[in-house]
This record gives sequence, C-alpha cells and structure tokens, in this order.
Amino acid sequence: MQLTETRLTERHRPTLDQALEAIRTRAYWSPHPEHPKAYGESAPADGLAAFEALRGGRFELDQPGTDGWTGGEVSPYGPELGIEYPHVDPDVLLPAMRAGMAAWREAGPELRALVCLEILSRISARTHEFAHAVMHTSGQAFMMAFQAGGPHAQDRGLEAVAYAYAEQTRVPAAAEWVKPQGKRDPLELRKSFTAAGRGIALVIGCNTFPTWNGYPGIFASLATGNPVLVKPHPRAVLPLALTVRTAREVLAEAGFDPQLVALATERPGEGIAKTLAVRPEIRIIDYTGSTAFGDWLETHARQAQVYTEKAGVNTVVVDSTDDYRGMLSNLAFSLSLYSGQMCTTPQNLLIPRDGVATDTGHKSYDEVVNDLAASVGGLLGDDTRANAVLGALVNPEVKKRLDGAADLGEVALPTRKIAHPEFPDAVVRTPVIVKLDGAKPESESVYRSECFGPVSFAVAVDSTAAALELLRSTIREQGVMTVGAYTTSRETERAIEEVCLEESAQLSLNLTGGVYVNQTAAFSDFHGSGGNPSANAALCDAAFVANRFRTVEVRRQG
Repeated sequence: MQLTETRLTERHRPTLDQALEAIRTRAYWSPHPEHPKAYGESAPADGLAAFEALRGGRFELDQPGTDGWTGGEVSPYGPELGIEYPHVDPDVLLPAMRAGMAAWREAGPELRALVCLEILSRISARTHEFAHAVMHTSGQAFMMAFQAGGPHAQDRGLEAVAYAYAEQTRVPAAAEWVKPQGKRDPLELRKSFTAAGRGIALVIGCNTFPTWNGYPGIFASLATGNPVLVKPHPRAVLPLALTVRTAREVLAEAGFDPQLVALATERPGEGIAKTLAVRPEIRIIDYTGSTAFGDWLETHARQAQVYTEKAGVNTVVVDSTDDYRGMLSNLAFSLSLYSGQMCTTPQNLLIPRDGVATDTGHKSYDEVVNDLAASVGGLLGDDTRANAVLGALVNPEVKKRLDGAADLGEVALPTRKIAHPEFPDAVVRTPVIVKLDGAKPESESVYRSECFGPVSFAVAVDSTAAALELLRSTIREQGVMTVGAYTTSRETERAIEEVCLEESAQLSLNLTGGVYVNQTAAFSDFHGSGGNPSANAALCDAAFVANRFRTVEVRRQG
C-alpha cells in the first residue's frame, strides 16, 4: 500500500493542527486513549499474542551491514525473551542511512510531520503489544507500561513533531526581496529557505522508560530531516525495535528510504554507544541515563549536538499543609510508583526538626515521618495493589541500593518482599524511608547523592529557611528533575518559587489529589528544564528541536 501525501494529509493534518494548538495553550489534550478497553474488545488478547509470537525468534529488519545476531533480554519478572536482533557494521549502515537524506529533506516540514504521525498512529494501534514489551523489559506493572509506554510516550513523540514543525515553518519557504535604489532600478533577489537536517541522529535508549524517554528524540530528529539510529539499552531492546520496524514500514510505503530509521543492538559488553557517539557521521545525540556517561558524551562527542537527561536529587520541602492526610497520601504514592525507578521520583524530604503546622494540629518531625511511613504501608498493604503500583525492580543494582539502605541511617520504614502471583521470579520490594539529620556532615554525603530506586530520605533541617538553602544548593550542584513543596504561607511559597526560578527547576506546589510530582503531561508540562545539572534539555520545548536543523538560504538574481 502506498501512502500518498493527500492520504496522509486527510488522516493526520487535523491531529497536527490540534497538537500545535495544544502546545500554544498548554491545556490538556491527548489523541491517544489511556484506557485499555478503548482499543477494541479483542485488543488485549491480540496484543499479548503478538508479544508472545516475538519471543524465541529472530527480529528481522533487513538492514544493510547486518553481520550477525545478538540478544539476551530477560524480563524483570523472570522469563527470558529469547529474541535475537540484527547486529550491524556501522561502516556499512551509516552511509546507507545518509543516502535517503536528500529526498527526506525535499519532502519539507509538513510531509515529514505527517509521515511521523502515521508512524505514531500505527504504534498506537498496537499499544497492547507495546505494553507487554515495555513491561517485560522495564519491570513496570502492566497498567503503567500500557499508559507510560503507550499513549503517554506517543503523546511525547507527537509533541516533539509539533514543536519541530512550528520551528521549521517560522521562516517562509520563499521570499521576493526588493530594495529600492532611488532613480536606479531596484535590487531584486529571489530567496529560498530550506530546513536542512544536521545529519544522522543517535538515540541512546534507557532501561526504565524506553519509549517515553526515546520518542521525543526519535521524532524530533526525524521530523527535522535527520536519519535516526536507535541504540537501545541491552536490557530493553524490544520496545524500540518494534518502533524502528514500524517507522521503516511507514517510510517505505510513503516512498522514502526505510534506512532513514535503523536499529543498532550490541553484543554483551560491546559498549557500542561510545564508539558510535564519536563517529563523524553522528551529528545529534539523545541520551537518558547516568550522569557519568552523560558527562562523557557532552565532553567527547564534540561533533554532535548532545541532549542529555541525567541524574538528579529530587527534593520536596515540607513547611506546612492544610490537608495533612492528602499530603501524606500523595507523597506515599509518589515514593511507591514503579518502585521509585523514575527520574522524577522524590528522594529528599526536607522537614523542619521542630515540626510543621497542619490542619490536624502541629506535627513533629518524627510524627510526619512515621505518618508517611504508615501511609506508604497502607497503600501497599494489599499485595495485589502493591504489585500493580510497584512493578518489579529493573536490575540488580537497584536491589543492591535498596538492601544497603539500612546502613545509611535510622530506618523509619523497612522494605518487605512481595510475591507476584503470576511471575514468581519477579523481584518486588516496598520502599524504604531513612531518617537523616541534615546538620550532620556524615548525612550530607548520603542525601547529596542520587540513590535511584525505592529509597528516600527524611532529612531533618533547622528551619524552612534552611530547607530552602539546601534546596538551592542541591539544584545548583547536583541538579533536580522535580521539586515539590507544601506550605500554607504565601511568603514561603514565593520564596520557594524564587529559588526554582533562579536555579531553573520545575516546581509542584501543594499536590494532595490525583496529580503527582513525578508525573508530567505532554503538551502542557515541561519534563526537566535544561537549566540545572540533571539535564541540558527539556521535553519538549523549542530549544529541544530548533538546533536539530539549520535553515539554508539560496539567493537568485532577478
């Protein structure tokens, strides 16, 4: 089946227009349903069957330079996926990827955007299949894998396409330039302006959110005229491999070279991300992961425009609240969701040692911590609910940090093991809350470092003012993806907001309902700011897309 420009316009131009309006207004909007039943009565069974059919086989992509096969994914829930993926020789693949750039550039911003929307539409239709792929590579519980790995990731991809289209069309495609010369004939030039991609974009995938974190870079680069080479995390290949296959199918049907999107998997211990990142053909890099490798990319991949999301020490300031029960419930869910394995999960809770004012009376530091521990315990007391909230620990490193938490300070909430009824080999653990004295030097080295996973620190501070000083230095020195705060004081609220404005940190105030500090909505919320050490880019804003292309001008006489 051929995808003509007319057919693509009829299908997707209204959606693109709605996306452009959504990023302008920042109001709620999503074209991708969050509820599993929205995809049809047979979709759950069909999606599971499609996922199961992939296991134990070879994932064919027909990529140039394929020189072998590799795999080895094991679900955090226990089963081996047994899928082999093509391993490629970059000396062969990269030139093949560049070959289709000219036609993709000549397509122009609108057609590129519409092709990207067709890719997202086909991914959306297979959301149940993708959900199982995300679940069994990331350890997310099914419903979170369905929503975050499906519609929420697709929203982020569409958001990137909308920003890319908007930035590329700020300049007209052509202009007539006439400069009066008095009595002489005017000077006349015909000018054309073309958005030209930088070159091959490398997307280095992460283990925890392969699609949600991967789609912004993939679609921002593709929509701005760049070929995209996807290098998945070796533990989470399948969701991005499915994405690459879908993109290649759509590109071919639309008359473009399918090599514009390709997959680069690695053999065990190969470490091809470092090799690929410094190749001269790679002109854009998107990376989510550790600070150490993010810093390495920023330092060594000098030929590329590098976008990184790294580690941060997310912080919540507790000053006062007029909904104590709601605050505790909200924080308990934030600490527990996906076992704290989110780059936005709160780590440090800064609580004045003299306590806080609440609608149920003054609460001491110990009371706040103990009540929060009880709230987490109540949320996760039922094992069925706990499995749905926590998911499984994504890798042994997270379990090691969790097991070592008791050595870091006084444990206010110990972890407990939870059995998964369907997957007995799944490693499911409840969170740990550790009490620390912020005034003690030995505590500072603990709470100043990221402890990724279900470990949080209740840090006793001398006052709210001291909490704000610590918040400021944490943002500036360690970086944060999210800041939360609870206060009934307008003066304190303004002071917290000022810290976040000066240090470029995204702030959530007094969340007590169904919105959580570690969740962000596409088209409205900015994920990261790009202004502190946790990330040098935000998902999504104009800066995230504008430097992926350059406007090239051609002037003609007469």
